[in-house]
Amino acid sequence: MSKIVVVGSSNTDLIIKLDRIPQPGETVLGGEFATAAGGKGANQAVAAARAGGEVIFIGRVGRDSMGEQAVAGFVRDGINVDYVARDHTSPSGVALIFVAKDGENSIAVASGANGKLATTDVFKAESVMRDAGILVLQLETPLKTVQMAAELARATGVKVLLNPAPARDLPFDLLRHVYVLTPNENEAEMLTGIEVRDEATAAQAAERLLELGVENVIITMGNRGAFVMGKDLRQHLPACPVNAVDSTGAGDVFNGTLAVALTEGRSLLEAAQFASVAAAISVTRMGAQTSIPQRKEIDEYIALHQPFATARRTSVKKQPAGTGNGANYSICT
Repeated sequence: MSKIVVVGSSNTDLIIKLDRIPQPGETVLGGEFATAAGGKGANQAVAAARAGGEVIFIGRVGRDSMGEQAVAGFVRDGINVDYVARDHTSPSGVALIFVAKDGENSIAVASGANGKLATTDVFKAESVMRDAGILVLQLETPLKTVQMAAELARATGVKVLLNPAPARDLPFDLLRHVYVLTPNENEAEMLTGIEVRDEATAAQAAERLLELGVENVIITMGNRGAFVMGKDLRQHLPACPVNAVDSTGAGDVFNGTLAVALTEGRSLLEAAQFASVAAAISVTRMGAQTSIPQRKEIDEYIALHQPFATARRTSVKKQPAGTGNGANYSICT
């Protein structure tokens, strides 16, 4: 299996679990507090490693206890940390996360050292990138660095998986380097101007993204599953019924395990199905990296439920996000 290079952010998550997420100006008492390792880049790297991938992480942390703990966690998961820089002037990134009892969340991020991840940090890893099977990117680090990494990968024949989160406008020059783009509904609307409400509008948004130069698109739609589109592929994947506890990091689990499945030679649809199982498992647990399953758990779920027996084109009714415990939340067949 080819190496997976992840360029991205590393945060420490400060999590408060409440009955409901506070409104602006409101204080909600009675929460439970926890800390956990997070950051979209780090989450995706850990998800890929636990799913069996050989992972190299390119990122930046502060010279503080949170940064040291983050790097130690990467090492425990078998991730190559040779290209994780220690920033002398900025603290490690921090995310404050509110989690409601129905599993929905609200997140604020102080980027810290993540905002200093530079093109020079990526160039230092050029040799390992050339040998990679796939490059995984997100948008919690400077866009200039993300774009340069994508250009470098594409120039050397390495596939680029871009998770365009958090949502923002992206230049066409970046999109044309992307092998597979994985926006959620809001991110797809940001990039295309098309509100994703159902399978039909997801298809419209995916078609628009292909027109913009992306090779393949997977739009994740929470409790309505996902829509997968490529040159010769147009497939809706329904959602798994799971007991949703915390959706934090579910998209990152999807992306990290998707990268593993692609480097194992699976088709895009098969890879999306595999990733959906990992995401389904993750939302039944609290936290970001603490919720990421091991490969054995994913394989056992597949063996038990046989979710890949038949590829189905199924439409599911729109439901409000976070309909409570037992809500269809993660993508599955």
